[in-house]
Amino acid sequence: MKGHRLYERVARELAQVIASRRYALGDRIPSERLLAQQFAVSRPTIREAMIALEVDGMVEVVTGSGVYVRAHSPKTSVPATGDIGPFELFEARAAIEGEAAAMAARNIDEADLALLEQLIGEMDAANKRTIPEAEDVDRQFHLTIARTSNNSAVEMCVTMLWDARAASLQNVKFMEKVHAEGITPRIDEHWAILTALKSGDAEASRKAMRAHLRRVADMVFDATEAEAVERVKAQLAGERRRFAALGQ
Repeated sequence: MKGHRLYERVARELAQVIASRRYALGDRIPSERLLAQQFAVSRPTIREAMIALEVDGMVEVVTGSGVYVRAHSPKTSVPATGDIGPFELFEARAAIEGEAAAMAARNIDEADLALLEQLIGEMDAANKRTIPEAEDVDRQFHLTIARTSNNSAVEMCVTMLWDARAASLQNVKFMEKVHAEGITPRIDEHWAILTALKSGDAEASRKAMRAHLRRVADMVFDATEAEAVERVKAQLAGERRRFAALGQ
């Protein structure tokens, strides 16, 4: 039921705490790790909740520093918790696109296999130019597989998930942080999917697609966490240089 998703519950409860003025404007709220323990949820769930509150304008995620209160009420009457969290979107894609790949393995023809191979080449070239261009080719690759499932309902579901990926304010906010780290579509994983499809093995194709999407989810989570770590390191290095200069 809508509103019962874990990250929505966490975001709603934190919004209530912030609205109660427990934290003053500019205060830093507890760390992701502590909040995960407090709410007995995973850190990705906490990260989704923080993104929702950031979209609402209630907090600001300052990478390498923490999450700070910026407002005691949402900036709009429609809370971002009605949006789709990036990690639940990955979960849905793994389930549905995995089945799309399994169905495609039974139906795909040589022309579509050649098209997928061409798209991987275009994706590789686009990775060296701009991330949006590479992601557009990535979308074409995944939608081609959905189309070759020969099931219009499956194709529609996959298309809707990709449309939601582009329309979700939370996902857009999250992907901005990922793009800042230079994360691009993984060519080797797309080749693994194509190889499974060429074999006509439905189970291998399902596993290849799900493994790819799980790795993408892990990669973007690690990237946003790594960004924080690197900025802290840079800040500390700057402070060390400043203090060293004072001693000269």
